[in-house]
Amino acid sequence: MIKPGHDQGAYAVRCEWGPVGAALVPADIAVVVDVLSFTTTVTVAVGRGIAVLPYRWRDESARAYAASRDALLAVGRLEAREQAGQVSLSPAAMAAVSGVERIVLPSPNGSTITRALAGTGARVVAGSLRNASAVAAYLAPLVRDGATCVVVPAGERWPDGTLRPCVEDLWGAGAILAGLLERGVSDLSPEARAAAHARAGARLPGDLHDCAGGRELAAAGFGDDVVVAAELDASDVVPVLTGEAFVDAG
Repeated sequence: MIKPGHDQGAYAVRCEWGPVGAALVPADIAVVVDVLSFTTTVTVAVGRGIAVLPYRWRDESARAYAASRDALLAVGRLEAREQAGQVSLSPAAMAAVSGVERIVLPSPNGSTITRALAGTGARVVAGSLRNASAVAAYLAPLVRDGATCVVVPAGERWPDGTLRPCVEDLWGAGAILAGLLERGVSDLSPEARAAAHARAGARLPGDLHDCAGGRELAAAGFGDDVVVAAELDASDVVPVLTGEAFVDAG
């Protein structure tokens, strides 16, 4: 049972971390933010006309699920490097994919949270730095009309499996929340306003390259993914989970 006040229910716009936060802070609309890299990759793919089906990470049923949906199964970055021609979680690689209509895209954080939210009745949106303004513009009239919204920075994982709050997802969430404030939506929880303030204090794109997640990807040879993720408002795509797949709200 959640403690009184922790659901941020006194506010129309909320912000909470990770899968537990997504489950315990309900709202009509849930915006999942996984900047490095699930929701960035989703935005790139949907912008190329590819429907993205989220799936749990390292689930042996993923291949059968993809086959049953006539979709291509994406793999992890390192696996794709070893097997030429594979589609992966890499947003930079996704920008070069063509001739594919549907992709099953597992990830340990953003995709797993999305799958869990899909059964709650919430409208699920994929947000990132690339499409922050577009997502805010999509949300603002819905909130003004009475909808509630929770923005969920997905976070990463420590080696013991516990949640590691990461600044890139805080900045991505904050960019969307700041966009709501700019559009006259003022009923934000203190947690949501704190995320907006965090975004205002970030020096992008440099900080994304210099933060722990950016350095991790660069060290593994995926610095191009950080470049793509840091392109603030480069996309006007708003991926909304429709049935099983993310497609553009437009």
